Amino acid sequence: MSAGTTGIGLPLAGIRVLTFENFGAGPFGSMYLADLGAEVIKIENRAQGGDATRSMGPYFLGENDSHFFQTFNLNKKSVTLDLKSAAGRAVFRRLATRADAVLNNLRGDQPEKLGLTYAALRDANPRIVCAHLSAYGRDNERKGWPGYDYLMQAEAGYLHLTGEPGTPPARMGLSIIDYMTGITTALALVSALLAVQRGGAGRDIDVSLFDVALHQLSYPGTWFINERHRTDRLPRSSHPSATPVQLYRTRDGWIFVMCMTDKFWHALLGALRAPGLAADPRYATMQGRRAHRDALTIDLDAIFARDTTSAWLAKLQGVLPAAPVHDMEQALDNPFVERVGMIQETPHPQKAGFRALANPIKLDGARLRGRVGSALGADTRAILREAGYGDGEIDALAREHVI
Repeated sequence: MSAGTTGIGLPLAGIRVLTFENFGAGPFGSMYLADLGAEVIKIENRAQGGDATRSMGPYFLGENDSHFFQTFNLNKKSVTLDLKSAAGRAVFRRLATRADAVLNNLRGDQPEKLGLTYAALRDANPRIVCAHLSAYGRDNERKGWPGYDYLMQAEAGYLHLTGEPGTPPARMGLSIIDYMTGITTALALVSALLAVQRGGAGRDIDVSLFDVALHQLSYPGTWFINERHRTDRLPRSSHPSATPVQLYRTRDGWIFVMCMTDKFWHALLGALRAPGLAADPRYATMQGRRAHRDALTIDLDAIFARDTTSAWLAKLQGVLPAAPVHDMEQALDNPFVERVGMIQETPHPQKAGFRALANPIKLDGARLRGRVGSALGADTRAILREAGYGDGEIDALAREHVI
């Protein structure tokens, strides 16, 4: 039985995180916390329908729930609360006294207005960690700007690094900035909680989509800021430095080969049984192969075209890094995905056979287990009772539309 099934041994068990989150970045990061055992409680506004992805199609799971929502909110609870009302803020402060952290992915000018900062909460709970995930940060002229992943990819140069040369700028196929910013925020939050447990005080943590997008420019960014070297798009999704690292045509499709080192280049030569390539002085060194990339592509295409992708993979996999080029159907119906347990059963009241992608982290060799996120407001009464509210008080809050 996995650790996630029993709830025993999960590293964040006993940690409570209150979240104010929508769409992808914040929920993706806090789902990692929930999967690892934290009690993640989404604070949602019932009048607005809760997290915006609850009503985002095309596939729904009853009222105020969807495939989109569940993708980012497994293992989470839901409390409805109107934080813009004085009564709602009072309820939130009481909840914060029993929490370890508050996480939001609001616009940068909102946390201070809504009382979500450490300065606003430290008198109620000096140990609380307040994590702020915003588009551009809270300390600059853009703090009031809304922002999304695609905009960050555009401004940080990604659209000119993706796709084939000579084509219009293209974004990456997934919202990778959202996901990396969520995980970065989760890491920062856990690090701050560790410091609190070692005797430190709570604090504010800030992570922005823009900063993460720029930071992920990595070595092309280092090359440019030091040497003014511009990394441009290359044919066949080629690596900017190592060669051959790119797509090649086979008899029935494509294969991606990655010879990141001379060792793998020589392994490729052995598998291809191509003495002509081995003897060609243009390809003898990494620098030479890079300088003659176009010629090498023609030569390798001619060899790979002699057989199918699966036949070449049978010769190459386990010898050097190589992979098939799958579409969505092939990627998810891949038997290897099932064998490693990356798709899990997460039954839903509206769809007993609902399935979701599993968390990639394993504990002691076992996958973390997921359950569907709570219905909108499903945990409100239980959480408020735990905070000391009586049923009469809760009923009054409901009548006033605070919860």
